[in-house]
Amino acid sequence: MNKTAESRSDRSLSLILLFAGTLFISATLMFVVQPMFGKLLLPLLGGTPAVWNTCMVFYQILLFLGYLYAHYLGVKQEKHRQILIHTVVLLISFIALPVALPEGATPPTESNPTPWLIWTLFIAIGLPFFVVSATAPLLQKWFAQVGHHTSHDPYFLYAASNAGSLLALLSYPFILEPNIGLAEQRLLWSAGYVLLAVLIGACAFMLWRSHQQAMANPLVDDEIDIANLKLSTKLHWLVLAFVPSSLLLGLTNFISTDIASVPLLWIIPLTLYLLSFVLVFSKWADKIHPLMVSLQPIVLLPFIAYSFINPAVLPYWLDLTLHLLAFFLAVMVCHGELARMRPHTHHLTDFYLIMSFAGMLGGMFNTFVAPFIFDAVYEYPLMIVAALMLRPGFFSQKWTLQAAFPALLLLAGLTVYALADNLAHYLDSIGAGLILLAGLTYSFRKRPLSLALLSGIILFFTSGLHSLLSNTLYQERSFFGVFSVRESVLTDENGRPEKYHELFHGTTKHGAQRLVPEKVTTPLTYYSRPGPMGQLFKVFDGQNDHWVIGSIGLGAGAMACYAEPQQHWSFYEIDPLVIKIAQNPDYFTYLQRCAPDADMVVGDARLSLTDEADQKFDLLILDAFSSDSVPTHLLTREAIQLYFAKLKPNGLLAFHITNRHLALKKVLADHTRHLQLAALIQEFKPQQSIPLVVATDWVVLARKEALLRPLQQSRLGNWQKLPLYFDMKPWTDDFTNIIGIWK
Repeated sequence: MNKTAESRSDRSLSLILLFAGTLFISATLMFVVQPMFGKLLLPLLGGTPAVWNTCMVFYQILLFLGYLYAHYLGVKQEKHRQILIHTVVLLISFIALPVALPEGATPPTESNPTPWLIWTLFIAIGLPFFVVSATAPLLQKWFAQVGHHTSHDPYFLYAASNAGSLLALLSYPFILEPNIGLAEQRLLWSAGYVLLAVLIGACAFMLWRSHQQAMANPLVDDEIDIANLKLSTKLHWLVLAFVPSSLLLGLTNFISTDIASVPLLWIIPLTLYLLSFVLVFSKWADKIHPLMVSLQPIVLLPFIAYSFINPAVLPYWLDLTLHLLAFFLAVMVCHGELARMRPHTHHLTDFYLIMSFAGMLGGMFNTFVAPFIFDAVYEYPLMIVAALMLRPGFFSQKWTLQAAFPALLLLAGLTVYALADNLAHYLDSIGAGLILLAGLTYSFRKRPLSLALLSGIILFFTSGLHSLLSNTLYQERSFFGVFSVRESVLTDENGRPEKYHELFHGTTKHGAQRLVPEKVTTPLTYYSRPGPMGQLFKVFDGQNDHWVIGSIGLGAGAMACYAEPQQHWSFYEIDPLVIKIAQNPDYFTYLQRCAPDADMVVGDARLSLTDEADQKFDLLILDAFSSDSVPTHLLTREAIQLYFAKLKPNGLLAFHITNRHLALKKVLADHTRHLQLAALIQEFKPQQSIPLVVATDWVVLARKEALLRPLQQSRLGNWQKLPLYFDMKPWTDDFTNIIGIWK
């Protein structure tokens, strides 16, 4: 810029505050609507983590389209036409206000609900989210043209945008969700969107004014030679953005199914992801980036050694911390390289367009590709390896030398697998060897390809070891998670080894069956005869011959072995894969032997029960879990009212509330008080060691205390009145608060 232009540049703080404030509000709205609509949609799809991941893909697709639109305006249109076109788009988007789900939105029950979910989101918030998505690159492009003295490098505004995203994401579970219902959240978001439109209008006015001033007083600037972007540079940007995006969804899926299936944890990886953008585009980036590059291989050692090779030695919170720390360092290195390679403002929209496109590809890979080519969450370790390849120095070393040692190591490992007749005898030695190799990775910290390949080999053999140890008979992945059937060995009552089968969802056991003829119809784990459900059926034995019983949640089908010949049983199961496993006699025979005529109803339980006749059931059993968590929409006041509408006047509602992280009894106690119901709870712990009889918590509810008196007076278990909690705000379809029941 020449001296005359420089002297006339705007140095006012108000201009920065206007653009930064607009971007801050835009990002806040973007990251409030994501958990808000995730919460609206979760009840329709059983609370599975895949709902959150699919929503993320939708947001990434709209983000890319918004960036593409901003790129088109910034490159192809004059300033005044940009303003006119964007004003029209803003006005059209108002037809979606106030934002809400379409009436009668019902997911398919027999097919993958992903397309339905994306279409529903598009109808509900597609237009406003498109506008919000376009705001960040478009306003930065405008700021680069308004003549401010910082216009030559507007990337600091991206940090302001991500700071808004970070604040919104953290405020949702701790401020908005505990205090404001979904209906009010939707209205507040719509009002915030109108405010954003006004602020965008103010930014457009500043651009228009600067354009008019430039037309009235044209200046001749010095010529700036701006080189065209190389294809290699664009591809480098692409992979640097693709890997963190895929890693984000992979880690979210992994921690939700393999560490702790708690909805609150889903936002932590996204929070770290956004924080990385704030840091790498800040003024401290030049000091932070080398530190992250140095720390990554140091953290990699305990991460691989314990979180992958031997996770059983760690408490879940420490395992989770290692995964999150390794993830944060990986995305900091990738995003730090992106920030370091950011181009001149002439290519600003190209830069953001490629970033958003890569983010969309990463999400689509995890949601649409990985579930069909992998039967577990293998995309997560795969992207860990890819992130290591993107460390600085990848192109400065000779690839043949970098790959030589890992290749020899892989060959040696395959030879061990091929020649060893029984690897189980050498597991301790192999595990120790892998941990030593994890330590060796640090010596390759300056050779990205060697570091990545060596880490990949360790993870490859670790996966094989875990598969060998678990004796997996069957594993398949559906929209609702990874299900596996494993063959294990127990010590029977006579001290002899005995094989049995287990059903797992992620790392949470969902049922087991002994295979010896005299035990094959014995319900086990949470449904054992010494436990609460066995006690309930024994107490009411003799008067339940003709009961109509509904069970929400199937698992391995163990509950079916409480069925009497004249009873009618219906199982409500959201995932067809679970029914397929439970009905396969190669894995479990509970259904085949005990209730071959039981009805199987596929779909979300609340939607399915709505179609049932009122006062149909004598007993309803709530045993629906997504890994370790009961879907929250099955715990609301409206849900309890629905269950009792379908129960006969003397009917019973049995609720399985075993949970490692959440005190679900508080929610049911509050419903009991407000709906004037009677309730008993038993937090069962086996008094003697019986194979596959485990501790479990159950609550039984009824309209009158007299209906529960036989259970309370029996000496079969320690049934107690459900304690009252007066610090609870009632859970409804409009309001739930996970923080309030955290153990």
